[in-house]
Amino acid sequence: MTSRRRNLFVILLVLGLVAASLVVIATKQTRLGLDLKGGVELVYQGQPTPQTKVTPQAIDRSIDIMRDRVDALGVSEPEIQRLGNDQVSVGLPDVKNAQRAIDQVGTTAQLYFYDFEQNVIGNSRRPIAGQYEAVKRASQQKRVVDGNNTTGDQLYLFSRSATHKLLAGPDTSRRDLLSELNGGVPRGFEIVRVPAGTVVLLAEKPDNYPSNKPFDQWYVLHDNPELNGKELKDPKQEFDPTTNEPIVTFKFTDKGRKAFHDVTRRLAQRGQTNQIPGQPAESSFQTFAVVLDREVVTRPFINFNENPDGIDGRTGAQISGGFTGSGGLQRAQDLAEFLKIGALPIELKLISQTQVSASLGKQALHQGLIAGIVGFALVILFLLMLYRLLGVIAALALVTYGVMFFALIKLIPITVTLPGIAGLILTIGVAADSNIVIFERIKEELRAGRSATAAIAVGYKRGIATIIDANVVTLITAFILFILATSGVKGFAFTLGIGTIVSLFTAVMFTQAVLATMGRSKLLRSPAMLGAGKRHFEWNFDFIGRSKLFFAMSGMILLIGAVSLSTKGFNFGIDFESGTRVTAALDRSATVEEVRDALSPVGLGDAKIQNVKDPDLGDHVVQVSTSQLGPGEVARAQNRLDDTFGIKADGFSSTSVGPTFGETVARSAIYAILFSIITIMAYVALRFEPKFAVPVFIALLHDLLITAGVYSLTDREVTTSTVAALLTILGFSLYDTVIVFDRIRENAPRMPRAAFSQIVNRSMSDVLTRSLATSLCEVLPIMALLLFGGETLKDFAFALLVGIASGTYSSIFIASPVLTYWKEREPVYVQRRRRLVETLGLVPAYSVATAGGPDVSETSAVGSRSGSDGGQAPEQAEPTTNGAEQDGAPELDGDQVDSDAIEPAATATVEPAADSATGVEESQPQLVPDGRQKDGQAAQRRAERKKQRAQQRRRKHGRRR
Repeated sequence: MTSRRRNLFVILLVLGLVAASLVVIATKQTRLGLDLKGGVELVYQGQPTPQTKVTPQAIDRSIDIMRDRVDALGVSEPEIQRLGNDQVSVGLPDVKNAQRAIDQVGTTAQLYFYDFEQNVIGNSRRPIAGQYEAVKRASQQKRVVDGNNTTGDQLYLFSRSATHKLLAGPDTSRRDLLSELNGGVPRGFEIVRVPAGTVVLLAEKPDNYPSNKPFDQWYVLHDNPELNGKELKDPKQEFDPTTNEPIVTFKFTDKGRKAFHDVTRRLAQRGQTNQIPGQPAESSFQTFAVVLDREVVTRPFINFNENPDGIDGRTGAQISGGFTGSGGLQRAQDLAEFLKIGALPIELKLISQTQVSASLGKQALHQGLIAGIVGFALVILFLLMLYRLLGVIAALALVTYGVMFFALIKLIPITVTLPGIAGLILTIGVAADSNIVIFERIKEELRAGRSATAAIAVGYKRGIATIIDANVVTLITAFILFILATSGVKGFAFTLGIGTIVSLFTAVMFTQAVLATMGRSKLLRSPAMLGAGKRHFEWNFDFIGRSKLFFAMSGMILLIGAVSLSTKGFNFGIDFESGTRVTAALDRSATVEEVRDALSPVGLGDAKIQNVKDPDLGDHVVQVSTSQLGPGEVARAQNRLDDTFGIKADGFSSTSVGPTFGETVARSAIYAILFSIITIMAYVALRFEPKFAVPVFIALLHDLLITAGVYSLTDREVTTSTVAALLTILGFSLYDTVIVFDRIRENAPRMPRAAFSQIVNRSMSDVLTRSLATSLCEVLPIMALLLFGGETLKDFAFALLVGIASGTYSSIFIASPVLTYWKEREPVYVQRRRRLVETLGLVPAYSVATAGGPDVSETSAVGSRSGSDGGQAPEQAEPTTNGAEQDGAPELDGDQVDSDAIEPAATATVEPAADSATGVEESQPQLVPDGRQKDGQAAQRRAERKKQRAQQRRRKHGRRR
C-alpha cells in the first residue's frame, strides 16, 4: 500500500509539473543569445598599470560603468559578465554598429577634477533642470580646442515633442548618431551639437534621493579639468578621528600633488576674496567638482579659514561632508571605489569582437530546432523498436522531460545559444540512456524467470547505481566546462548539466512509478511485449583472449594520427590563433580574384578568401580571413564589398579575436581537459577501487588522441566548440566504461573461484548489448546535428561522433583488458588461475555451473588452452552460461537471483551435455516449465557429479602420462 501511494504521488507530481511547465512555456519568453538573434559581442581584458594590478574590484566597477553606458545606448537585455579573473564579456543584442558600441562601452572611465565656480557656465551653482535645456545652453558656446579637453564635438538627438526625449547620443558623428535607430529616423527630431571645449555633466544627487526616481539635473562647464584620476593613488574610506564620520582619503603622485595644491590654493584665495560681510563664511567656500564618467560624483569645498594657502597634498587629502544620514557610509565606500578606479584606471583592451546579423541568427536557430526535432524523433523510434511497451513508457518520459526542461530554460532563465542547443539535443540521448540501462536489466530478469513485477523491481534496484555513476561523470565534465570555458561554450555546459539532472528525475522516478502502477496489467505479463522474447542475441566472445588484437588495432590508429599531427598539425580556428573572419552574402556572383581586387584598396589583398556554400544565405557567399582588424577596418571592408557587389540585408557577420583571447582559450581548454581527467579518475577510484582508475585514464587518453588524430587527418577546424566536444567525449566515454565496471564489481563476488578474465568476459557479454544501445542512442541525435545543424553544430557533431565511436570501443576493448592484466597479478587471482590449470589444463574464457561443484570451468570454443605460465591458446569449446552452483542450485546467466523475487512457475534444473572437445559431460542450467523439482532429481545430480569427477581424474592422469 505504501509503494502504491508513493507511485501515485510521483505520477501526480509529474503531471502537476508538466501542467505548470506548459503554463511557463506559454507565458515566458525565451531568451536568445547573440548567435541566434544577432548583435555584437565584445570581450575586454583588463591590463595592469604601473600603479596597480588588475583586481576583481576594478573589474566589477568596470562592469557597473559598462552597464550604465549600455543603458544609455538603449540596448534591451544586455549581457555583461566577467570571464575568468580579468576579462569582461559584453553582449549587445540587435546592435548593428560595432564601432559605436566599442566607442560607447569600451573606453576606460576617467576621473576629472574641475574648479567648479571658475568653469560653470553662467557662474551659477544651481543645476539646470532637464538635459535638453543644458545641451541647448552648451551648444551656444564657442568651440575651444586645447590639451585639457576631455571630449571633442558631441552630437545629441532629441525628439521635438514637449518632453524633448533623448533619442540617441552623445556621439561624434551624424552617421553614428543615427545608425542605431531601429525603423529609421523619426520625422520630428532635432540634432544638437555641443562644441569641443564645453561639457554637459549630470549633477550630483542630493542625500537620500530615491533610487527609483529619475534624476534630471545638469551642469554645463568649460571643459578645463585641473587634474585627472591618474594623479591619485591609494584612495580609502576611513573615519574622521574627531567626529567619527565617514571620510574618503587619498594621496597624489608628484604631478598630482602640485596640481592639487595649486587649485585648492586658488579656491581658498578666491573664497576669501569673495566673502560677503555679515554672511557666514560657508556661503563663500569655493568647490571643485569630482567628475566620473560625465557625472558629478561630489563637490567638496575648501575651508579658507582652516586652509588659507590651500591643501599642500604631501600627506594626501580627504573628502568629508555629505556622508551623514542613512546610507552615508555606503556612499563614502562607493566614492572611495570610484576614486580608486579613476586614480588607478585599468586599461580595458578589446581582445575579441563578434558581429552576427539577425538573419544569420534566425537561420542558426531554425537549423538547431530542426536538428533537435529530428534527433528527438529518432531516439523515440529506436526505443519503441527495441523495447516495445517499455519503449512507449520511455517515450512518454522523454516527452515529459522535454516539456519540463524547456520550461526550466524559460523560468531560470537560461540564455539559449547555439552551443546550448547542442547541449539540449545531447541531453535527449542522456535521458534515453538511463532508460536503456534499466530496461536491459528488466529484460535480463524476465529471461531469468522472474515475473514482470519482480523483474521491474529488481531491474530498477540494480540499475540505479550504474545510472548514478554514469550521470555523475557527465555532471563533472559539464561543471568543469562551465567554470573554465569561454562564454559561448558556457551555454552548452549549463544546458547539459541541467538536462542531466532533470533526466534523472523523469527517466528513473517517473518511469518506475508508471511501470509499478501497471505491474498487474495484462500487457506486462508477456515478455515479448517488453522486448524480452525467447529469441535474443547472446554474446559468446573471448574479449580478453583477443585483447592483443584490439591493442594492435588501436596502436595502428594512434600511430597514423601521430604521424598526421607531427606533419600536418591542427587547423586551428581564429579562436586560438587570432585574426578576423568576415562572412558576406553578396547580391551577385564574384570570383575570389574579384573579391581580392575589391578589398586591396583597404589593405586586404593578401587575405585568405574563399567561396563557401550556405543555401540559407544564397549562392554567392564569400568568407574572408585575415590578421586581426580593428572595428573601423571591418566597416571599411564591409563598405567595399557592398559598393562593389552588394550585400544582402543582414547578410554580413564578422568575428575578430586578438592573440590574448586565443591564448586564454587555449589555456582554458588545457586546464579543462586536465581537471576533467583528474576529477573523473578520482571519482572512479572512490566509487570502485583505485586500480579501476588507471584503465579509465588510459581509455580517456586513447579517445582524446584518436579524436585529435582524426581532426588532423580530415583537416577540420579546431574551435572552442571542438574543446566542448572533447570534454563531452570524456563523459560519454566513461559512460560505457562505468556500465562494464559496475557489472564486473557485481559479478566478482558471485564467481568466487573464477579467474578475473572469466569475470570480465562474462560481464562484457552481459552488458555489451546495453553499451551498444546507449552509444547508438547518443549517436542518433548527434547524427541529426551533423545532417541538419549549421556549420558550428556540424563541426561540434563531427567531434562528438568520432569521440563516441572511440569511447565505445575503448570501454570494451581497452579499459577492461587493461584492468584484467593488472588485476590478474593479484595473489588471489593468480591462485585461481593456477587451480583452473591444474584442474582442467587450461583457463577457459567463461566459467559455468557444473554438476561437479562450484566454479569448475568448461572449455570454450573461443577460449584458450593454458600452458604452465597461464598463457592461453585458442580453439576450445564455448559454454553457454557462467556462475557457480551453490547447494545444488545453479546460477542463472551469471546473476544471483533473490529468492523472494522468484516466481514459482519456473525452477532451475541441470541436465548433462557432452563436451565435444574433451568428452566430459558438463551441466547447463535449464528452466523446467512445470515449476517443480522432479522425483529423484537430487539423486540423479549426485550420480552425475560422481561420474564427472571420475572422468576428470582419468583425463588428468592421461595428460600427465
